[in-house]
Amino acid sequence: MFDKLIFRQLFDAASSTYTYLLGDVQSRQAVIIDPVFEQHLRDRALIEELGLVLAVALDTHCHADHVSGAWLMQQATGCRIGVSRRYDTLQGADLRLDHGDRVVFGDSCLEVRATPGHTDGCLTYVTADHAMAFTGDALLIRAAGRCDFQQGSAATLYHSITEQIFSLPDECLVFPAHDYNGRTMSSVREEKEYNPRIGGRANERDFVGFMENLQLPHPKQIAVAVPANLRSGSPEDGKVPCPADWGPVRQSYAGLLEIEPEWVAEHLGEVLVLDVRQSDELADRLGCIAGAQFIPLSELQQRLGEIAPERPIIPVCHSGMRSGQATVILRQAGFPRVANLRGGMLMWSQLGLPLVRAD
Repeated sequence: MFDKLIFRQLFDAASSTYTYLLGDVQSRQAVIIDPVFEQHLRDRALIEELGLVLAVALDTHCHADHVSGAWLMQQATGCRIGVSRRYDTLQGADLRLDHGDRVVFGDSCLEVRATPGHTDGCLTYVTADHAMAFTGDALLIRAAGRCDFQQGSAATLYHSITEQIFSLPDECLVFPAHDYNGRTMSSVREEKEYNPRIGGRANERDFVGFMENLQLPHPKQIAVAVPANLRSGSPEDGKVPCPADWGPVRQSYAGLLEIEPEWVAEHLGEVLVLDVRQSDELADRLGCIAGAQFIPLSELQQRLGEIAPERPIIPVCHSGMRSGQATVILRQAGFPRVANLRGGMLMWSQLGLPLVRAD
């Protein structure tokens, strides 16, 4: 399976949401399933670092416990937004999906199965070989999605699970949109046997009786999440949040804030370049950046008082690794405008940007 498909499972701790990234190995086209608004920078960085081109951002349903990151992905990559066509008031989605449709990315595709019951517009996405099913909140690991709001119906969900998910091969892996106990995946066989709500020999009456007596409080974010998700996750003001207001700062998948060397070269008078290499490195062939302040990383914690906070700070080293740690130290120390120089002096030199020799 994984010789043709790139697969990553991502997690948002605040909402216990799983996001899934699938990429076609040959074409590098990809889809992302159930992205989370607050995790956009992380997910976008992973897509870029893996060399993927996002074709579609998919939501399994209109979530009530977090805001979708689909709109942000569309703004960043130009991808389409896919969601059930049953959400007739949902705005922003340009790929309206129904049972039997296929979502194509390169030579790969996902089969769309309508699995309403948790909400009226729930979809399950299944790989073409029926080896993986992304079930949203319809079927969870040893559980099933609540049915007490957004046109939910326990009877409908019973038929969705038994007819559309349990009809898949027993070996098919089940990947839900949430898990609150650290479980990452299951299988059709396991859920058929051990799911306490619908497994074993449970019939429709058993399942409906169980689900109608859960007595769960409504999700804490429902008042915010549902209206936002009816806009595909777009903020009311339609503005894309940025990690920095002073320059084109990006976040790497490792979580580091970075900025491109070309931008720094064009704005040297507006930033403070902080070179954290050892003194014996400053005279090597890579040279230095004009106007840089020199404080070795090993001394940075003790010399923070020497750094003026008036300008954005751009740490730099040989390759961008040590300066990445300098970025972390500076931000933890309360310097708000800091971004690592991506690629360090190696990339600066490769790009032919101006260099000086250390005194």
